[in-house]
Amino acid sequence: MNGSSEVSVEKFDKGWFFDGAGEEKALIFYPGAKVATEAYAPLMYQLAESGIDCFLVDMPFHMAFFGMNRAEEIMQEYNYEAWYLGGHSLGGAMAANFAADYVEDHTDGIRGLLLLAAYPTKDLSTSDMSVVTVYGSEDGVLNMDKIVAGREELMPQDYKEVCIEGGNHAQFGSYGAQKGDGTAAIPAEEQWARTVEVFVGDESE
Repeated sequence: MNGSSEVSVEKFDKGWFFDGAGEEKALIFYPGAKVATEAYAPLMYQLAESGIDCFLVDMPFHMAFFGMNRAEEIMQEYNYEAWYLGGHSLGGAMAANFAADYVEDHTDGIRGLLLLAAYPTKDLSTSDMSVVTVYGSEDGVLNMDKIVAGREELMPQDYKEVCIEGGNHAQFGSYGAQKGDGTAAIPAEEQWARTVEVFVGDESE
């Protein structure tokens, strides 16, 4: 949270801004349910380090359901050529649902989605967005039936799904063990690095 010479970390009115060397691309990220916003700082830092600035969003009562539209406010206040939305668990679902509604009224604005152990409940199949879903092989919380249903019925043509071997649900953040989750077989640092690798590689294609 102190930042470095490569990435500055600043508090703003809707959360935390991770400002790296990149100037054209930004990710707006929604935390998981009841998880402290700052728990996702390690992942946001690595993404900013890779050239994608990150807005880590505070949510009312730590529930993205109550702040689903905060991405639009951020996009109105800052200027980037390419916007991406992302989130973990419930935060990912709410980011996807906001994006589905947003693209109905805006022909341009959101280039892609990063869903970490998350799935949409609204139809994205006609969207031009790219969507990347990432989850861990040891995730004991994620409903895989919902992942399969989303893959078959709701996702756009530009869709990628990646399973991180040894990863679990909680290690996308840094908030300790989560009830019902599986035991990770890799360190959190590896799960973060693999997530960044997948997302940065995909959005550059």
